[in-house]
Order: sequence, then C-alpha cells, then structure tokens
Amino acid sequence: MLQIQVIRENPEMVVEKLQKKFFTNASTCIKEVLEIDALRRKTQQELDTILAEINKASKNIGILIAQGKKDEAEQEKSAVAALKEKNHELSETLATAEKQVREILLTIPNLPAEIVPEGRTEQNNEIVFESGIKPVLSAECMPHWDLAAKYDIIDFELGNKITGAGFPVYKGSGARLQRALISFFLDRAIKAGYVEIQPPLVVNEASGFGTGQLPDKDGQMYFITEDELYLIPTAEVPVTNIYRDVILQEKDLPKKNCAYSACFRREAGSYGKDVRGLNRLHQFDKVEIVQISLPHKSYAILDEMCAHVGGLLNELELPYRMVRLCGGDMSFTSALTYDFEVWSAAQMRWLEVSSVSNFESYQANRLGLRYKTIEGKTVLAHTLNGSALALPRIVAALLENNQTSNGICIPKALQDFTGFDFIV
Repeated sequence: MLQIQVIRENPEMVVEKLQKKFFTNASTCIKEVLEIDALRRKTQQELDTILAEINKASKNIGILIAQGKKDEAEQEKSAVAALKEKNHELSETLATAEKQVREILLTIPNLPAEIVPEGRTEQNNEIVFESGIKPVLSAECMPHWDLAAKYDIIDFELGNKITGAGFPVYKGSGARLQRALISFFLDRAIKAGYVEIQPPLVVNEASGFGTGQLPDKDGQMYFITEDELYLIPTAEVPVTNIYRDVILQEKDLPKKNCAYSACFRREAGSYGKDVRGLNRLHQFDKVEIVQISLPHKSYAILDEMCAHVGGLLNELELPYRMVRLCGGDMSFTSALTYDFEVWSAAQMRWLEVSSVSNFESYQANRLGLRYKTIEGKTVLAHTLNGSALALPRIVAALLENNQTSNGICIPKALQDFTGFDFIV
C-alpha cells in the first residue's frame, strides 16, 4: 500500500508512475484520495482542539466547585456536554474518512522503479542477459508430456481422474526427481544463509491483504468458504506474514527465510497449447526465498537474490535468460521484477521458472512491518521475494533438454539427491 505522505508530497509523480503500470483513472483516484485525506486531517485538527477545550473546561469545573460557584460550574458542564457531542460527530466523520482513504489505497498498485521499461505486454520486457548453450535435439525428440508417458513418470490423465486438469500425479522416478529438486533448492538456500520455514498451506484474509494478493487476485485463489481461508498461491504469503504487525531491530536485518510449499492457483481462463503438460498447473511445488531488508540496501539484495537463482540454473545446466519486466507486465505489488526463463528444447520456447521482486515499502505498509533504527526512529522495512525455484517448468526443461536414446540424463548436481543418473 502506498504511503499517503508520498501521494501528498508529489501527486503528479505518483500519477505519472501509475500510468506506467496502466492503472486506470490514476488522476481521478489520486485526486479523490487527497480530498478525503484533507477532510480527515481537518477533522483530526478539530478533534484535537475540542479535546483541549474539554480538558481545560473540566479542570475549570473543579476550580469553580471548590470556589462554591455552583451556577457557573453547571454552565461549564453544559458547555462540556456540547463539546462532547461535537466530538462524537467528528469522531464518526474521522472514522469514515480513514476507512475511505484505506479502501482507495488498497486499490492502487505499487509505483514502478525508475528502470522499469515502458510497455504493456511481455513483448516490451527487456532481456538483461542470456546464459548457457541451447541443446540441439534429434528430429525424434519429444516434448515433456510424451516423455512423461514413455517413461511412466508423470500421469496427467490419472490426475484428471482424481481431481481434474492441472493436477498431475508424479510416479516412480518422476516423484523422486520432484523430491530431489526440492531438497536441492532448500539445501542451496540454507547454504546461502536462509532460515528454512515450513508454513501453513492456508491463510486468512488478513494475510492475503498483507502481501497484496487480496483484493487484486481474489479470483485466482482457491477459497474455503466455510472457514474463510485461502489456499496459498505461493509460500511468499505465509512467510512474509510472519512479520505482520512486527517491529524489528535495525541490527537484525536483513531477515532471510526460505520455504518449500505446494502452491495452488485457479489460473482461470488458461487453456491452449502453451499450457499443456507441466507448462501451467493448478497445483505445483516451489521453493521460495524471502528477505526483509533495510530500505537503502534492498536493491543490492535484489541483485543478490537474482544471482542466487542464476546459480541454481547454472548448476542444473539449463540455458536461461534474465528478463526485466515492463510496467504493464508487472504484478500489482512489485516495484521491480526480474523473470528467469529456461529454454525448452523440444517446445522451442522460453519457459518462466522464477520471478524475483522488490516491493520496497508497499507490502510492509500493508503488513505494519517496521524496524527501529539505531537512533530509535520507527521506519517501514522493504520486502523482497523470489522463486528459487518453481518445479514444473524446471522438470519440463530437464526432461526435454536431457533426453537421449538411452534415457533422460540427470544433471550432475542433482544425482546425489535423486540417487540415479538416468531415467530409463
């Protein structure tokens, strides 16, 4: 959530940056929130004045009574009663204005960083760099869904029978590959200084609001009606909410957490060849990394997190590229996002496997996440998160890129985790 003082101090800048994210009616929205905020501040000033008058009058009543001036004391009491009635009316006006300001602020996305490219769609994203050599496969190469059937390691039809489309069943070497990747990603995160968390897979509404999934992505989340709980779309939500309504100490930052979880996304409206097989699922596994940072260090930490993700892909021997998202392709909450995409040799296309984002103080403001400086001042922290990594498209690329006439070769870095070097 944007800080209201940022909007007050430079509304033109805010409108300009919101337009970079293609936020509809930015000018009207900012004008409305400033008008209500002005009413809120004016009402607060009037309340402060009345409270001072009530305190002064109350003290005077005691003096008048002590002096035996009963009639004057009664007149003063009547004046205090009128002030209290006015105080009640103003308090209601203030509460309404504060609620309205918050409701509007919750609908306004985060401001993009200066280096975010202009543009509306993924075609306007900027490729930062590419790494690795794209494998050249034989004419008989197969996409991962055919390989999964050939080696009987992932059963999409069985998942469809048990639950529905987008819920595959991993079997034998496929299940062991999944488990190996999870262990590999967690192992590397822990070596990088992240503290492992095993979070709940369902969260309450406050947690969804805290990280910005609600109300923006309400329709994309699975909702348990009776209990009013949401299945998590990513471990970012419960892990970041560990710090909701918390005041940290400057000396204790950054906080570094990693977590494996199943992730659940409705992905309404997703269909077609680009979402076949593992390309897009309703349930998938992912290891997430989260950091809580000092504001002046958050962009250096973003670079550090991107380097961590790149290192994982290098170890897996997967060709990849790092992409800086344009304003129109960024998430509601992000100030700057880098996507990592791996090359799928059989599909001849790039597959997104990670998003690493800096939210600056946007999530922290919604969460009430602050830290106390060495000087004793309380300040909003910055939050960052990244996929390190999401499994489905990693598995797709591993299967496709490493297929041989003798089976599917497992990258050396994974062999200690799988216990085998070939799927045959």
